[in-house]
This record gives sequence, C-alpha cells and structure tokens, in this order.
Amino acid sequence: MSDVNTPRETLIEFPCEFPLKIMGTTHEAFAITMLQVVQQYAPDTQEHHVRTRLSSKGNFTSATITVTATDQEQLDNIYRSLTSHPMVKVVY
Repeated sequence: MSDVNTPRETLIEFPCEFPLKIMGTTHEAFAITMLQVVQQYAPDTQEHHVRTRLSSKGNFTSATITVTATDQEQLDNIYRSLTSHPMVKVVY
C-alpha cells in the first residue's frame, strides 16, 4: 500500500514541454474550449500553443496543445478534465 503523500515515480522529467493530443467532433469552438480546459491547470498556455487539424471528411478535429508541465499531478488533472469533457472523444 502506498502513502498518498508519496510522489509516484514517473519517466517524465519536470518541468517539460508536453504535447496533449485531443480529438473531438468538429465544432467551431473546439480549439478555444480545449485551451480553456487546459488553462485551468496550466494558465500560461496560450493560443499559439494550439495546433488543429481536421479529419479527411471534416467530421473530427484534432488539437495538439503543448503545455509546460510542472508535475504528474498537473498532467493527471488536465487529462481527467479533458477526457470528461463532452466535446472530447479521445486524449492521447
């Protein structure tokens, strides 16, 4: 059993630039909405950190948002918020 105050081991060295790849149904507000979700935990993330691409048929949009990750807890919180968002299909 591990202590909740014991940091988990991770292969990531913090701080680092970490790309979050998010896919969802195409919507005009997808990119800005995903940025706002990320900014709750990484407030320095700005629009120029976001790249988007439409799927070949235009039904889906992928967004890559690069954040300056400070620790694993921050990344976990971002992933939880993104994966629970109704516009998001997958985060990888």
